[in-house]
Amino acid sequence: MANRKASRAVDIAPRSLAEVRTETVECDLLIIGGGNAGCFVATEAKRLDPSLRVVIMEKAEIMRSGACSAGMDALNTYIPEGKTPEDLVRWSRAQVGGGPLREDLALSNAEELNEAIDDLERWGLPILRDENGKIRYRGKWDISIHGEQLKPIMAEKAIEAGAEVYNRVVGTGLLMDGGRCVGAMGLGVRDGLFYVFRARSVVVSTGGAGTLYKSYTADSTDSGAQIWMCPYCVGSGYAMGFRQGAELSSLEQRWVATRTKDFCGPVDTISVGYKAPIINCKDERVMSRYAHLGGDAAPRFIRANAPMEEWLAGRGPCYCDTRNMAPELVQAMMTDYLNERPSFVLFLASRGQDVTREPIEIYGSDPYIMGGHTMGGFWVDMQRMTTVPGLFAAGETAGGNPNKFVGGCAAEGKLAARGAIAYMAAGLETPDEAAVTMQVESEKARVFAPLLRGGDYDGVTPTEMKERLQRLMDEYAGGSSQFYRTNEERLDYALRHIKMLQSQFAYLKAADLHDLMQANETMDRVDVAEAVVHHLKARRETRWAGWQTRSDYPGRDDANFDCFVETRRDPATGEVTAFTRPYEQLVPGDRFKA
Repeated sequence: MANRKASRAVDIAPRSLAEVRTETVECDLLIIGGGNAGCFVATEAKRLDPSLRVVIMEKAEIMRSGACSAGMDALNTYIPEGKTPEDLVRWSRAQVGGGPLREDLALSNAEELNEAIDDLERWGLPILRDENGKIRYRGKWDISIHGEQLKPIMAEKAIEAGAEVYNRVVGTGLLMDGGRCVGAMGLGVRDGLFYVFRARSVVVSTGGAGTLYKSYTADSTDSGAQIWMCPYCVGSGYAMGFRQGAELSSLEQRWVATRTKDFCGPVDTISVGYKAPIINCKDERVMSRYAHLGGDAAPRFIRANAPMEEWLAGRGPCYCDTRNMAPELVQAMMTDYLNERPSFVLFLASRGQDVTREPIEIYGSDPYIMGGHTMGGFWVDMQRMTTVPGLFAAGETAGGNPNKFVGGCAAEGKLAARGAIAYMAAGLETPDEAAVTMQVESEKARVFAPLLRGGDYDGVTPTEMKERLQRLMDEYAGGSSQFYRTNEERLDYALRHIKMLQSQFAYLKAADLHDLMQANETMDRVDVAEAVVHHLKARRETRWAGWQTRSDYPGRDDANFDCFVETRRDPATGEVTAFTRPYEQLVPGDRFKA
């Protein structure tokens, strides 16, 4: 229908809430976050019912927003000929050490996967094929693409389908009617408006949570948080649901990836795509120590943790050994990097590094919460509805189903759209107008409080609070400086100091709308960090070393923790409760083998 371009930023300094204008938007389906999954929610919803008014609230500009904004060089899952959705679930299960994982969700996603990727190709995404027209695989499940235009392709299709996009509007809170979700609220970063989106159903697809932990990738802190994950996905979707009592699942299974050191470039491009082995400073092949777990094909958490174990044992640094690569392979690898992370090629050039003479150093990334890679996110039913009626999740925000990646998040967008439409078709009561009005005024006051204090207020800047949180999480909740290890006492310390940060929300200050956005993002980070620490604390074992390492519980405890760890925060009291849900194996076979 319309891609509403954001205006140039206005300079506002309201003296009271009365000076902040509110814009109300009525719609059938509200999508919070117009990334990969959000675009697929929109296209599927409009395909199924063109009469629906579908609105996307997008923090950035939809053509280049979200984790896929800069493009991709591969799609990590596409079921090849001779394989089945059940085979993909078995592989995913083995990749997380035999589980637990939501096999019901994983199987339904796998059944939609290829069609979603076929959609992308029909829309114009170049998928590389051999001379016989067969899709070119670079691993067991992942296929090569020319994906620089991946995000514009998805965005254009969502707009063409009829979705109405509100760009540069940051989601801040859900609109509730009793215990059900009836919309959401947001901050207009360019126009200074407070937006109220009233909807019959809501899908949150805001991506994962990066920048909770301190990153040691870059030598400066003014680079916009140079991390592997999209630094602008800060967990706001998780925070909005958490504050309203939506159940979170498996946040302790964090995503930690092996990355090129000092620049956080991709490693799979080298190690998987070009078969460059991982070695330590003694020239020993690191993954040979894990031959019993699959060696170079070991589960991802094993491969991510292996270089850190070498450092701890005094055998660091570690490298991807590119010294024996033929010149034509080096050229092809650099071409792939120019497609996926062109600045990494410039980084190597700036150091004068010839990768045929000097291998590429690698290290572990800071931890992320990513429901499309690992399985942290909302607990959802088969319709992708969270435990809050009317609130659905797709992509990184939906938990329980690891290894979805781009294709799986797209497929889940379709499934969430169908679930939201079915929910609307069941008939909905009219919201309590007095309760809605009260919520709007309360959220408006919370969101704009830092700006009303002003930039000269003797308080706390968003950057100061963010950097304190990142150091706290790094040192006490298992960050890279601690080789991902934590224990009960450190986690208790982290929770005490997170409570201290939450009490200091009242001192956050903002000089302009951009500062105000960052202040609200930082509050979201702190709230998500609280949930993460509760998850790490509740799982008293080590099940995924690196992703989740308890130094005080170094072994795996299947008797007590072969299950899902869940948290819920009481919207009235703020008290967080941790509990478990049972794991159910649905796809037969050895849980530890693909």
